[in-house]
Amino acid sequence: MNFTAIDFETANRQSHSACSVALTVVKDSKIVDEYYTLIQPETWFDRMNISIHGISEADVFDAPKFPDVWHDMKQFFTPEQLVVAHNMPFDKRILTGTLDYYGVQAPRFKTLCTVQSSRSLLRGLPNHKLNTVAKYYGIPLNHHHALDDSRASATILINQEREYGTSALHRFIK
Repeated sequence: MNFTAIDFETANRQSHSACSVALTVVKDSKIVDEYYTLIQPETWFDRMNISIHGISEADVFDAPKFPDVWHDMKQFFTPEQLVVAHNMPFDKRILTGTLDYYGVQAPRFKTLCTVQSSRSLLRGLPNHKLNTVAKYYGIPLNHHHALDDSRASATILINQEREYGTSALHRFIK
């Protein structure tokens, strides 16, 4: 399979509050590239979010704002491209919310949510959180670091493809 896994961390609950993003690029079912950056959001940081991912205002002081980050990322968001995330509704909401905040039209692309594929294919797990599914597959994870999370999402889908076949995953593509 060929796809790009994405993960955002956010400063607060606002849909334009991305404070880090990572992409993991997969070609022929192998990770071939990764991208990670902190982002300086034009909003405040909530203590709860900081406690989850450890990113604060001081960490992003010199980080680029999202329009500069989007310049590097946009090549991975085309109508033919499959974009994967563990909890795709969240990551897609942050992407579209941040693009909208900066007046950039959101691109069209195909999506697959590894929470959904895991719920369907891995029914015996106690839950389908990223850390639970990663542990099931033996994937090392520094949870809530965007690069680790995007890499884990990519590796989960690669493992599901090996275990269940590509055709079993097509029903999860939207």
